[in-house]
Amino acid sequence: MTRARRVGAAVCLLLFVLLAVVVAVRDGAPLPGDRATHTWSVDHRPPVALAVFRAITATGAGALPYLLVVGAGLLAGRDARQRLCAAAGALAVLALGQAVRHGLMAAIARPRPSVADWATHTHPSGYSFPSGHATTAALTAGLVAAAVLSRSRSTGARLAVALVLVWGAAVGLSRVYLGVHWLSDVVAGWLFAAAWLALGAWVGARHVRAEAPREDAVSGP
Repeated sequence: MTRARRVGAAVCLLLFVLLAVVVAVRDGAPLPGDRATHTWSVDHRPPVALAVFRAITATGAGALPYLLVVGAGLLAGRDARQRLCAAAGALAVLALGQAVRHGLMAAIARPRPSVADWATHTHPSGYSFPSGHATTAALTAGLVAAAVLSRSRSTGARLAVALVLVWGAAVGLSRVYLGVHWLSDVVAGWLFAAAWLALGAWVGARHVRAEAPREDAVSGP
């Protein structure tokens, strides 16, 4: 991991911790900007926009993110063994990130916005901070983007990365638009995901370096 990426990861982690502390100290009360974005979302819900955002939000949960990260791992590997290891690693990053996020959500216990303002087909459960959909989509988008760029830096690959990152952001914003999360919940999910992805990349790089001598020994004279 480059110095710039380490600094970026540290900044994301610091901002997440600060945001979590502020939310906890305020007993979950909305932060500046939370009410304004929530009110705007509730007041601007034409049927077409609702249908679009409901469709987007549905992609941020369930089996799809897990299938995407497994596919990302299979894409990143160079041979059968590497593909299996990469797929297992990507799956572990997502699953463990979800477990940590659940623990943080329970510990901070921030209430969601009023149920009367929710516009989802299914009512979400649990607390609000950080947003599960935003975290899941950001983790998934980051893993898929890294896998694509590990294989190609072509214009098509960069376009695919841009699209998957836009999708990840759209899933998070859909939670605000549909009234089930405050904006700060979504931002917290993005910050947590960025720091967690950096940790996963660091662990993965150490594993690759540890495996390299073994492969050299096997292929040596």
